[in-house]
Amino acid sequence: MKFSIYLALVLLLVPLQTTLLPHLSLWNVKPDLGLVAAALVGLFAGELEGLLVGLAIGWVLSLFSAGELWLSLLTNGGVGLLAGFLGRQVSQMTSVALGLGLLLVSLASGVFAALNFQHLDGSQMWWMIESIVFPQACFDGVVGGGLYWLLSRRFDVIRLRTE
Repeated sequence: MKFSIYLALVLLLVPLQTTLLPHLSLWNVKPDLGLVAAALVGLFAGELEGLLVGLAIGWVLSLFSAGELWLSLLTNGGVGLLAGFLGRQVSQMTSVALGLGLLLVSLASGVFAALNFQHLDGSQMWWMIESIVFPQACFDGVVGGGLYWLLSRRFDVIRLRTE
């Protein structure tokens, strides 16, 4: 049952990212749903499932984008693994903590992707970070924190409690 849910998540994420998100963008900035989904799977299901689903999401999303394959794989897989580890180690994970964590990971990933472009000078790179990377990282944090808040209210997550 879990496998079919994860497969549907991975396969439906690309059409959702490409068809629905352009209509939900703010100032032409769209959240990275792959990063958010990998973090939520890691947080709710554990490190291994977060890593595997994150790697699958990163691979499928990189097939349909112009970015680097290894960067998307490492980012999404690493976020799933880290969220699963933090979900097991932190006694009370809050939506604000998850949102800030996603903001930092998304910001680091975006800055690294901007540094990976070879034909940009310093001013163009700074413009890219200021106008694209930072707003997207903030949007990722808000969407991830909001989805975690909604899901944690809806589902009883025993794994995250220490009672």
